[in-house]
Amino acid sequence: MRFSDIVGQESVKQRLRQMVDTDRIPHALLLEGPEGVGKLGLARAFAQYVHCEHRTADGEPCGECPSCRQYETGNQADTFFVFPIFKRKSGSPSYCDEFMDEWNEFTKANRYASFADWIDTLNCGTTKPIIYNNEGDVILRKLSTKAYASSTKIMILWLPEKMNEQCANHLLKMIEEPHEGTILVFVSNDSAEILPTIYSRVQRIKVKPLTTETVARYMVDRYAVDGGYALSIANSSGGSITRAEQMLRNDDDARQRLEMFKRLMRSAYKKDVRDLKDWADEVAEFGREKGRIFMDYLSKMVRENFIYNIGNPALNYMSSEESDFSRKFSPFINERNIEIMVKEIDKAVEDIMRNANMKIVMFDFALKMTIAIKM
Repeated sequence: MRFSDIVGQESVKQRLRQMVDTDRIPHALLLEGPEGVGKLGLARAFAQYVHCEHRTADGEPCGECPSCRQYETGNQADTFFVFPIFKRKSGSPSYCDEFMDEWNEFTKANRYASFADWIDTLNCGTTKPIIYNNEGDVILRKLSTKAYASSTKIMILWLPEKMNEQCANHLLKMIEEPHEGTILVFVSNDSAEILPTIYSRVQRIKVKPLTTETVARYMVDRYAVDGGYALSIANSSGGSITRAEQMLRNDDDARQRLEMFKRLMRSAYKKDVRDLKDWADEVAEFGREKGRIFMDYLSKMVRENFIYNIGNPALNYMSSEESDFSRKFSPFINERNIEIMVKEIDKAVEDIMRNANMKIVMFDFALKMTIAIKM
């Protein structure tokens, strides 16, 4: 993995390179930010750059030395990965090493990795993958031994927020009393859920959402989609290539989201409480992750219609179908209700992600729209 394989994030790349080039690498580093912005790819490129024997003048791993070739095959002896897994046999411990075939398949296929894609790769059914307590013992053992082919051992831990507390406490000991020649790299989608004693002891690098233009350019280059459509997807992605790819794969879902947005606003305007209740029940059936994506779409459409209403259509990033609806609907989104609507959407998302009852959350949100849309 080369830094150039990850689009954007130039300031993060430069900071990681400087750590290596100046030999000032922290023993515990956290890359934190939203899903789909390149964090795992950056961690992998960083590790390869550390171990590369002939780094290039433009700050890349050479790709030719024995270490780089081992990275390409997933067999670099001094780098290991920790990630959420599930127990294949009830009552028996499971370890990340048992899932390396799945991990290598996943990382090769997903430059912009998502937790949902990992769940699909694991084929774990309804079981929620986590990092189990017993993985902490394995981590301690691996980091306490000498490096095999270099002077440095690197552990990349993907999604530390999925760790059980006992495993987290093992790592806390490693962070407070690091072994010489070891680097811990954490990659988090939700750093607020990391054990505070760990979070406070690592050097943190925020990996920000990508620009709309960067995401759109990636979609055009990789999938050869129309530029206007790419901009529409990118503007709804929140700066996440993972989310943009999900939307591209799910055109039917895109049409469904638009129809659900139309239905919400029409029923809210008519104060059709019965249909709003049915609407809320249908959104609840999406599940939490798909429901969150849908609410992000609602937020995007509310903002787009406000921009359309105030007379700046050149700043809009909507599909032709969305624009057709917005021509007549946009006057209902104005300076009196835009902030209220966005605030209620954000609150609903927060409640969804905190495991509140989705039917109740969505029905309450829908009822509030009946008031906001008449302002």
